[in-house]
Amino acid sequence: MTTSITVFDTVADLLAPLLGDADLLAAEIRPDSAFHEDLGLESIDLVTFAGILKEHFGDDVNLAEYLAQKDLDEVIDLTVGDIAEFVAVRLGERG
Repeated sequence: MTTSITVFDTVADLLAPLLGDADLLAAEIRPDSAFHEDLGLESIDLVTFAGILKEHFGDDVNLAEYLAQKDLDEVIDLTVGDIAEFVAVRLGERG
């Protein structure tokens, strides 16, 4: 994976409060963890997460714009690693 580990860790830390369920919080968030299937998050959660990412990283990290370019199946199949990669690229930390 080309994503900076620091960016992935930050994305995972920002995501953890959205999970809410103690069992899910105990689960390790991995790059291949799917938002819908593995973490049980819905599209509204992605919208909320978009706001969290933008607040933390700034206007360059516009997850809503990124998601708008994807079809429904692609959004459903998104992983934490996909989002971390997007953030890393937007921040210029791809390496």
